[in-house]
Amino acid sequence: MRTKYLTVVLEDIFQPQNASAVLRTCDCFGVQDVHIIENRNQFDVDPEVAMGASKWLSLTKYNAPENNTRNAIRALKAQNYRIVATTPHLNDQELHDFDIAGGKTALVFGSELPGVSKVILDEADEFLKIPMYGFTESFNISVSAAITLHHLSLRMRQDKQINWQLSETEKNELKLEWARRTIKRSELIEQRFMEENEAQNGC
Repeated sequence: MRTKYLTVVLEDIFQPQNASAVLRTCDCFGVQDVHIIENRNQFDVDPEVAMGASKWLSLTKYNAPENNTRNAIRALKAQNYRIVATTPHLNDQELHDFDIAGGKTALVFGSELPGVSKVILDEADEFLKIPMYGFTESFNISVSAAITLHHLSLRMRQDKQINWQLSETEKNELKLEWARRTIKRSELIEQRFMEENEAQNGC
């Protein structure tokens, strides 16, 4: 039930508890990949909030000296993702109107106060907002991610035309990665297995 059809991008999140809550949401909805852009703010998982979710996710960090956001966009587009910026502006399409069948989707959530950066706004393929009827400008980022992923992942799974599931190769690679994370000194076990396998084949 895991998927890479939807992926989440967190750009320069200031409060670790917010980003950690998003990780927990991603795991709950089966979103496997999370991309973390560190420009001014470094992201460290808050274990009390994430509740172990990070060990089941594939996290990619972008924290080179410069152009972290552009590097992330470039990497995602190379994987055929459309970049969808989540913003509360008037010209954005609303969540229920979003074409989930339009292709692999990278949902970008920006920093708590400024939102997504100008680079994201300039490079985004589409813009998305959650309908709101109160006076507050936006939801908390973790709430926004939860609402968006619940809606889109449900529609994705209900659409018989979308090939959202992992391939057998991806499943096997993921199971191996999970095993490496949960078994102590897994690298020694792997090394011993390879040596024994080579010895058997040599005979």
